[in-house]
Amino acid sequence: MLGTVSTTIDSAWPQALKGTSATKYYQQTVAKTIRCIGVGVHSGHPVSLTIKPGAINTGYVFIRTDLKQNNRVEALWNNVTDTSMCTKITNSHGVSVSTIEHVIAALAGLHIHNAVIEVNGPEVPIMDGSSADFVTLIQAAGIKRQNAPIKVLRVLKPIQVSHGKGTAFLLPANTRRYSMEFNFSGRISQTSYLTYYPDSDDFAECLADSRTFGFFEDAQKLRAAGLAKGASLQNTIVIGETGVMNEGGLRHDDEFVRHKVLDAIGDLALAGATLLAHFDGVNSGHGLNNQLLRALFADPTAWQMVDMATVSDTDWAVA
Repeated sequence: MLGTVSTTIDSAWPQALKGTSATKYYQQTVAKTIRCIGVGVHSGHPVSLTIKPGAINTGYVFIRTDLKQNNRVEALWNNVTDTSMCTKITNSHGVSVSTIEHVIAALAGLHIHNAVIEVNGPEVPIMDGSSADFVTLIQAAGIKRQNAPIKVLRVLKPIQVSHGKGTAFLLPANTRRYSMEFNFSGRISQTSYLTYYPDSDDFAECLADSRTFGFFEDAQKLRAAGLAKGASLQNTIVIGETGVMNEGGLRHDDEFVRHKVLDAIGDLALAGATLLAHFDGVNSGHGLNNQLLRALFADPTAWQMVDMATVSDTDWAVA
């Protein structure tokens, strides 16, 4: 049985300031085109993905290169159409892209605000089940500063959503922060807590290599339903009767909660701007993360969109 793990990344990792003038104030994109090939976790088919520089204020845009028309899908909260096993976005013509959260988390985690992501099928390649491969490619390509201030979505009052054993909050704050408490129910007893500060902690070191996970019997049911054909021990932490089945075990004692924070970063990046808020989740997943953004935007008094140039240093603290 696994015990209780409590981790606060801001105390566990070096506190060297990651938010330079480029990452703190100005929009950024990838310096050059990036390409990779992997497998679709549900189809099991090979998938190629290309990340291209995006113009100022582009945000994150997916292009389905296997389609000739109506193939542009903006990665925004109101385009999310399914969160049952991943985050799926769909445009007004019914064209969709699924499993977008890990590549979006890599972009957002590395302070990239604009990118065009081309994919030749309906799902992003799963790679190793984390954001690590995307981060490695982005870091090798480099990051380019753009001559425009970051768009900031300032949360003005608390927002809360709940479902079952999960709850998620967005709270006003002058330091961007992601907190998550995650606990398994059933045969694995583990409760983990993690706090991550995106403007001072290093995404590549803290979160990027933490993989998606699931129970063996659930994977069997998905395959019987014609899903998860590309899932394997190479891209998913699989939990069996006696614990983690992957050779080498976990990459971190608290890899599960780290991945939940990684997912939250990817999901909340669909706000269309940099969130100035404290996200606090308890067993929050893709569904609650998206519901949280929908609840926020449903209340015009709960948020304010501003340019980074108008946010003072006292309003934007770095932990």
